[in-house]
Amino acid sequence: MDFSNFDARNIEPPRPANDPIPAGWYKAVIAAAEEKTTKAQTGSYVNLQLEVIEGQYQGRKVFDNLNTNNPNQTAEDIAKRQVGAICRAVGVFTPSGWSDLQDRPLMIKVGIKAAKDGYEASNKITEYAAVDGAPAAAPAPAKAAATPPWKR
Repeated sequence: MDFSNFDARNIEPPRPANDPIPAGWYKAVIAAAEEKTTKAQTGSYVNLQLEVIEGQYQGRKVFDNLNTNNPNQTAEDIAKRQVGAICRAVGVFTPSGWSDLQDRPLMIKVGIKAAKDGYEASNKITEYAAVDGAPAAAPAPAKAAATPPWKR
């Protein structure tokens, strides 16, 4: 590097990588998905690592945890809805595993989780959507029986 015309006062220092990105919608891909055991050892969750692929925050990582195996049925139901939203967003309705959902562009709505209990503020994903802004079309429903149930 040639330092002959370098003046650090004219160059903004890099933003620390662990600062949350601003709330908003970002185009991203699932870069990694790893199943982990819960701290209480009573279930498991999938840790999703999503990478922003466009704009000022391109390359930044945002994480989401989905409680896929939990003693609390509500937590599992929420995770299923999130997985369903991801599937619709990327247009893969019957994945055989997380690898089927990785590296496919989708939109993520990022929020800010306030600092609490000694932890710094962080990002949280609040919504998943298709890149074009509209949810991907649902598959056609199964063909109905010829005779409606109330006429049998």
